Amino acid sequence: MVVTIDNPFIITGYESPTYFCDRKSETAQLIDALHNGRNVTLTSPRRMGKTGLILHAFHLLKEQHPDRRTIYIDLFATESIADFTRVFSTAVLGRLDSNPVRMMKKAASIIKGARPTIYLDEVTGSPKVSLDFVKGEEEHTIEQVFNYLKESGKECYIAFDEFQQVATYPEKNVEALLRSHIQHIHNAHFIFSGSQAHMLNEMFLSPKRPFYQSSSHMAIGPIEENAYYIFASAFFSKKKTELDKELFHHVYQRYNGHTWYIQKILNELYARKEDRLDEELIQQTIRHIIEENEYYYQMLVRAYSKGQVKLMKAIAKEKIVKEITSGTFITKYGLTATSSVKSALKRLMDEEVVYLSEEGYSIYDRFFGEWLAEK
Repeated sequence: MVVTIDNPFIITGYESPTYFCDRKSETAQLIDALHNGRNVTLTSPRRMGKTGLILHAFHLLKEQHPDRRTIYIDLFATESIADFTRVFSTAVLGRLDSNPVRMMKKAASIIKGARPTIYLDEVTGSPKVSLDFVKGEEEHTIEQVFNYLKESGKECYIAFDEFQQVATYPEKNVEALLRSHIQHIHNAHFIFSGSQAHMLNEMFLSPKRPFYQSSSHMAIGPIEENAYYIFASAFFSKKKTELDKELFHHVYQRYNGHTWYIQKILNELYARKEDRLDEELIQQTIRHIIEENEYYYQMLVRAYSKGQVKLMKAIAKEKIVKEITSGTFITKYGLTATSSVKSALKRLMDEEVVYLSEEGYSIYDRFFGEWLAEK
């Protein structure tokens, strides 16, 4: 079924290939790896579009092979093996059986450590499983879910998004536990994706870790500018609005091609009833987005010490800081000793307010960064 939506510049989720911009080489690379039995570790900064890429690849895979199963699991909010067990089991059970009665019987017989109930998804109308777990049975339940996958005989593609969360669980054997099951299941192929590249690289590239050399590696960056412009201008043309290429270039450069921020601006511009877009309209749109979030930004700043806020503002004004403990940077913004800067930076990075890329340190939320720079 062809889905038509009012605003083609999607800022959450995935709709269809019609509303997905480019990433042809990345999609082909991801599908090729899965088709050929290679697991993939996929990294990108948050809001760059990795989840959309995964769901787009899954959409195409289902079109090519309707009998195969695609399962997307978001681990971002998980904090323990119990949380992992719940989201993993709930995502898998029900995807391999379409008959609710058979699904319930299998869930009850296979997942000994859980009490399953079936409900209908409000959006799709398809049956889904909800699970209550017996405390202390998590490892056994995980084993049974992998056995369920294996015994189904169905070819499956499973994405664990924000997989680095596994390394933060208080239980210390989770990586080894998962690796021991994954390496012995041959009808399921996995994507391990995340926004904290340093953590995922440590998990998959360190000889000391269980997942060492167990997957291919992909990193995605911005969508190529011209391809993005062609995609965007085509939608504006359909509503008889001109999107000037030079204006798009300024927006693209201002946000370094970061997908979500560009999509957000395009989404707001598309919603306006204008025949032609100009620089003033774009500035108004960006100001509106920032003002809309001002209360949240104020509350966020209040959660940090004066020294941490001062460091935030300094990074925001510079946009990118290569040598964050250099005397020049510290003196320019009246920061305190190097040790204090390191201490403040650690908290800001741990809580993903500040992000480290190859270019240097920057404020993770680009709109928040612009708000800070004005203060």
